Order: sequence, then structure tokens, then C-alpha cells
Amino acid sequence: MLEEPLEIEQPAFPDLDIIYRDEYLIAINKPSGLLVHRSWLDSHATEFAVQKLRDQIGQHVYPAHRLDRPTSGVLLFLLDKSHATNLMEQFAQQKTEKRYLAVVRGHIGEGFLDYALKKKLDKIADKHASQDQEAQEAQTGYKGLSFCELPIAVRPYPQSRYSLVEMVPKTGRRHQLRRHMKHLCHPIIGDTTHGDGKHNQMFRDNFDSDRLLLHSSFLGITHPVTGEKVEIHAPLDDTFNSLLLKLNLDVETCTK
Repeated sequence: MLEEPLEIEQPAFPDLDIIYRDEYLIAINKPSGLLVHRSWLDSHATEFAVQKLRDQIGQHVYPAHRLDRPTSGVLLFLLDKSHATNLMEQFAQQKTEKRYLAVVRGHIGEGFLDYALKKKLDKIADKHASQDQEAQEAQTGYKGLSFCELPIAVRPYPQSRYSLVEMVPKTGRRHQLRRHMKHLCHPIIGDTTHGDGKHNQMFRDNFDSDRLLLHSSFLGITHPVTGEKVEIHAPLDDTFNSLLLKLNLDVETCTK
């Protein structure tokens, strides 16, 4: 009796897209759904950006900042952790430049939101922390780039409207962009925590899209060794691009 060949489990994510590299730094275009590193938040995850990139280039890497699991885009690592302090201070002191793209509910204009946010506590990790947290300064610039109206009813309206928006955070609070868009009544599509469940469901039913439509498109830093300005661009992935085309949202605005 012939034995059936063993099935080899395929990785959920292909090789990472390296979008910047020099002697000291490396950046990838992180796919949505990939954790940056191991976390007790998801004990079932088997792939992580840190380990995948390490194995891919044969060298240890050290994340310079965070990027939520469902968010895609620029993720920067150090190849030499002796320069970590300089780079992490840039992030902590808001000396970096970050730009994000998102699809949000409704037609959004242009503005600047200065709306403080309370630190989000984790039920397990922060169970001993004081629950009475003071609100922290949080500022986000935003601009609607392209708009659409679909003949698809989402209660209570007979049509549904969406915008492609660019956001420029001036501070770095946890879930800042997602919480700020919710505050403006323009929640990001696919956000299961701060979003609108009815619109998320509409995207699942009509576009087979259940991901968070938030992408880190640009990161600007001062190089920790050379002192030169470094600008890193991360293009939208094919799935995000395809969805924008279906929505008739102007993809060209994402590359200007």
C-alpha cells in the first residue's frame, strides 16, 4: 500500500517586499494580517515579520516602530541595534513624517483634528494599571483625495458613499487614525474595533473584502548614522488597488 505524500504547509505570506535597504536600515512593505513579532494576543499565529525578514536576508533585524497587524505598508527595521536609541527617539518625539491612505465611510473634506485620546488599556497586559487614564494629545491632518457613491443600500440610506483619504498623524497614539476617523464620523472600512459594522458587512458581501483598508504609504526619517533625510514609499498591494478600481476611486492620487 502506497503511503500518501505528506502535505507541506505553505506559508500564509510570501517573501517580504523589501522597499529600502542600506548598511544600517531595512524597510518592508508589510502585508495586512502579518504580525510584527510574536505576541500573546494571537497564540495561533505562526508567521511574523521579524522572523520572516531575518530568515529572508540571513541577518537579525530589530523593529524601529510598530504597525498594527491589520495595517499594511512601511515597516522599518534596524540591522544594527546600536543605533536604536536615535531612531526610536525620532518616533517618540514626532520627528518623523508619516502618511497613510484609507477608505472611509462618507465624503470627507480636508482638515486638521486636534482631539486628545485616552490611552487604550489591554484587559490582560494592563490589568493592574490605573483605569483612570488622562487623555493624551493627538493630532491628525487629513485630506479627501477621491470620492464615490454606490447604488448599494446600507441602512438607513439607499446609497453608500466612500472616500479615499490621506492622513498625516502628528502624534503616535495607539489606533490614533482609526479613533480619529471614528470621531469625525468617517470610520475606516474594515475596522472591526472602531468602525461601522454595517459598512464592513457590505464590503464583505459585495467586494469579498474583510481587511482593514488602512495603508502606511510613506515614512520620512533622519538617518541615524549619516544624518541625511530618508524617504520610504510603499505602494498599495494588488488587492487594495483592485478594490479602489472597483469603487472608482482614483488610484492615481496614491502615487502623486
